[in-house]
Amino acid sequence: MRHFRLSIAVTVVLMALAGWWGYEHKGVAGMFQALWITAVLGVLEVSLSFDNAVVNASVLRHWNEFWRKLFLTVGILVAVFGMRLLFPLVIVAVATGLGLVDVWHMAINTPLEYSRHLTERHAEVAAFGGAFLALVFLNFLFDEEKELHWLGWIEEKVGKYGTEGLAVMITLLGVFFAMSLMPPPRKLPVLIAGVVGVLIYIGVQWLSGLLEKEEEDPTVGAMISQGSIGGFLYLEVLDASFSFDGVIGAFAITNDVVIIMLGLAIGAMFVRSMTVFLVYKGTLQEFVFLEHGAHYAIGILALIMFASVHYHIPEWFTGLSGLAFILVSVWSSVRYRRRMEAKEHKHPELADT
Repeated sequence: MRHFRLSIAVTVVLMALAGWWGYEHKGVAGMFQALWITAVLGVLEVSLSFDNAVVNASVLRHWNEFWRKLFLTVGILVAVFGMRLLFPLVIVAVATGLGLVDVWHMAINTPLEYSRHLTERHAEVAAFGGAFLALVFLNFLFDEEKELHWLGWIEEKVGKYGTEGLAVMITLLGVFFAMSLMPPPRKLPVLIAGVVGVLIYIGVQWLSGLLEKEEEDPTVGAMISQGSIGGFLYLEVLDASFSFDGVIGAFAITNDVVIIMLGLAIGAMFVRSMTVFLVYKGTLQEFVFLEHGAHYAIGILALIMFASVHYHIPEWFTGLSGLAFILVSVWSSVRYRRRMEAKEHKHPELADT
């Protein structure tokens, strides 16, 4: 429970701010409405980002204490204020040519216009996020050094023959698919956004490898294994790819930017707390396929983001699809652990091997 104390305290403060904001604008009825919507947005963010917490934990468990604390302190400020507030403002500023202060006034005074500008750029953001997440999933899938394979021999063969070059090729095909769904004037911006997502992933990967001097020929996992600026940036970009989906989904619930920021901030805090819990409780070691399930959820999310440049994908489907992979991976982990325990009980000599 101690891992969630800070999140609970922050939730109390942010809920109080949401209640005050609603009361100032619409009285008592507005206060209760603001509290309800903020709570719903918090739950939405957690449901959409649980697989993000698992992947973060799978990386952080190998980091030293300094980089863990830096990510869980400075990183949360970037996640809450940078990705949930500043990043959408920057997107609208670029789209409209206005300054950040003007965009902020637009968000407060004319939220419908602000959400319209933000939604109009969803295709570009989805192409960027889809490309980055696709590479995260494919490089995990193509990692032949994995000792456990959730899908058995199929996953083992894919890992054996897959390469980073193949991952990039498949991802670019996904970007071209997303571009093909757009009308002619929007094709080039979507293509550029997807390619930028690929370039940023490769750039962060290169930076991580540069900083991991002890590794002669590091893989993606090894390059971010001990913690570094590159690894920090990797997790922040990963969080950005996850978070914008929640920001867009939030506007389906309310156009109040302040309430959206408060609700998503609560969700982001609990995602960080879950990350800490998973790291320090050794949950990933206990549920050995949980990391697999999270990466497959990322793969599905990448496909959803590519398709969402043209098709409307309900937020509940996005959240439940990721949660389904998580739950199945937990069930598979329990079955695997029971099989291993039965094997050790039947053949005690194998326990020491």
